[in-house]
Amino acid sequence: MASAPLARHALAYVLAGGRGSRLMELTDRRAKPAVYFGGKARIIDFALSNALNSGIRRIAVATQYKAHSLIRHVQRAWTFLRPERNESFDLLPASQRISENMWYVGTADAVYQNADIILDYDPRFIVVLAGDHIYKMDYERMLQQHVDAGADVTVGCLEVTPEEATAFGVMGVDVNNRIISFLEKPKNPPTIPGAPDRCLASMGIYVFETKFLFELLREDAANPRSSHDFGKDLIPYIVKHGKAVAHHFSSSCVRSTQEVAPYWRDVGTVDAYWAANIDLTHIEPELDLFDTNWPIWTYAELTAPAKFVHDVDGRRGQAVSSLVSGGSIVSGGAVRNSLLFNRVRVNSFAHVEGAVILPDVDVGRSARLNKVVVDRGVRIPEGLVIGEDPELDAARFRRTAEGVCLVTQPMIDRIST
Repeated sequence: MASAPLARHALAYVLAGGRGSRLMELTDRRAKPAVYFGGKARIIDFALSNALNSGIRRIAVATQYKAHSLIRHVQRAWTFLRPERNESFDLLPASQRISENMWYVGTADAVYQNADIILDYDPRFIVVLAGDHIYKMDYERMLQQHVDAGADVTVGCLEVTPEEATAFGVMGVDVNNRIISFLEKPKNPPTIPGAPDRCLASMGIYVFETKFLFELLREDAANPRSSHDFGKDLIPYIVKHGKAVAHHFSSSCVRSTQEVAPYWRDVGTVDAYWAANIDLTHIEPELDLFDTNWPIWTYAELTAPAKFVHDVDGRRGQAVSSLVSGGSIVSGGAVRNSLLFNRVRVNSFAHVEGAVILPDVDVGRSARLNKVVVDRGVRIPEGLVIGEDPELDAARFRRTAEGVCLVTQPMIDRIST
C-alpha cells in the first residue's frame, strides 16, 4: 500500500509582503504579489496554485506592504479551503504579535511572529514560498527529496549562467547536491560540479521540518546581530552547522506538452513584466496557461464574453495574436500582439499593439498605443499617441530603458492640465 503524499502533512507559508519598488507606479497602490498577470490572475496565484496542485491543503499568506488589494483578492479567490476537510487558509498581516513596536523585520521573522497559529495546525513540514514569481512547480517532489536526503533544509534552486548568478543568492554544492556555501550576489559565483557554465541560484523556496525550523527561529529571534532573514541568516547558519541540500527546479517544474524548457520568471521590473505578459500572446508561448492538468487558480469574475463590433474598412473591431479577457469590448479598434484584462474598451479607430492593459481601461477614439503597460482604470484620451516619440513619452510617462511606457491615470491627468 502506497504511503500518503508528504504534501498532506505540509503547510505552505507564502511570504507576500514585498514592496516591489522596481515595478514603479504599478506598486504605488498594491504589493508586488497583488500585481495583475496573464489576463486574469495575480502574481501570487502561481505560488498558491502550485501549493494546491501539489496536494498541500494548509496555506498561510503573510502580508505587509500596501496589502489591501492583495487581501481582497485572496479573500475572494482562496476561501474555498474548508476546515472540516482538514484544510485551512490564513491571512497573516503584520500585527505586532510579538512586540507592540515591531512589524515583520525579515522573512524569518515573518514566520516566527505567527508561531502559535502555525503550530496549532501541527504540520510536519513547512514549505516557505516567495509570493512574487511566475512558475509551475510540484512541491511534493521537493518534499520527497528533503525526506530522502535527511536534510535540515532543502533549498529550491534555478540553474543560471555565471553572469546571471551575480544577481542572486548562489549555492555552492558538492556532487551530492549538499550545499557547502551560500553567497549573496557574488562577483565570482561557484559553478555546479561537472557544469562549469552553470550556477545554482536560490528561488526563495525552502522546506523544513516544523520542529527543527521553530527551534532555529527561537534562537535567531534572540540574536540581536541577526537580520532575521532566511537568505542572510538562517540558510548560511544551516550550511555551516547542519545539512542543507539543493533541489533543482528542473526536477520538479511542471510542463505541458507545449512547454519546451523549465519556466521561471521574476517579473520585478516593468520591462520583465511587459515581456512575460506579451510572450503569452505568441503562438507557442514559453508558459502554457491553457494546461488544464495544472490550473492557475484565481478569482473568477462574473463578466460578459469579450465583444468585437463594427466591420467596415478603417473601423473594424478585431484582435490578432492577442489575449482578450471577459467583459472587454473592441469597438471598431484594432488590437495586435496585446494582452487585455477584464473590462477593457478599445474605441473606434484606435490602434493598440504590444500592449499590456490592466482592467477597466478605456482607450479613446483614434488613440495609438505601442509597447505600453497601462495601469488599471486609466482613461486614454481621444487621439493620444504613446510609443512613437521617445522624448515626448519620457517627458509624460515612465519610459524604461527597453522603451516600454508605463501609463497611469495621474500621468494622463498631468497631460490634460
